[in-house]
Amino acid sequence: MTTEVPDAGDLERLIGSWTVEAEFPTPGPLVVRGRTTFDWLLARRFVLQQSEMDHPDAPDSHSILAPDPDRPGGYLQHYFDSRGVVRLYDMSFDGRTWALTRRAPDFSPLDFAQRFTADLDEAGDTLTGAWYIAPDGDEWRLDFRLTYRRTG
Repeated sequence: MTTEVPDAGDLERLIGSWTVEAEFPTPGPLVVRGRTTFDWLLARRFVLQQSEMDHPDAPDSHSILAPDPDRPGGYLQHYFDSRGVVRLYDMSFDGRTWALTRRAPDFSPLDFAQRFTADLDEAGDTLTGAWYIAPDGDEWRLDFRLTYRRTG
């Protein structure tokens, strides 16, 4: 018996290569640069995101973006990084705003809730957003800002 997997075609605007700048709100601030790509997987059913960062404390990661069978039009991000962290995020993308949220333990304990929101500019060349954490699950504070710039 096979289950029909929805097409992830709504993610088309993310496909390609991007530079990444992560800005941490430390005295300074600290800016970490890297690269990420979004590529189609398995007949456009999924998207593979691969990220490499140029700082030893910033993890490299792979994520699979997949339609969420429990939320029509919603997605899940299956996240894996070089520290051995594995997480599952609820995700949405409407062609302009990308949002990720994690409020429950999954493959990793939940030491803090997380959310990410970013907006894609009109040209589709710059994605600007930020990650927030809530150690108590309610009061959000900035973790770091992220800017993606399309290179291809």
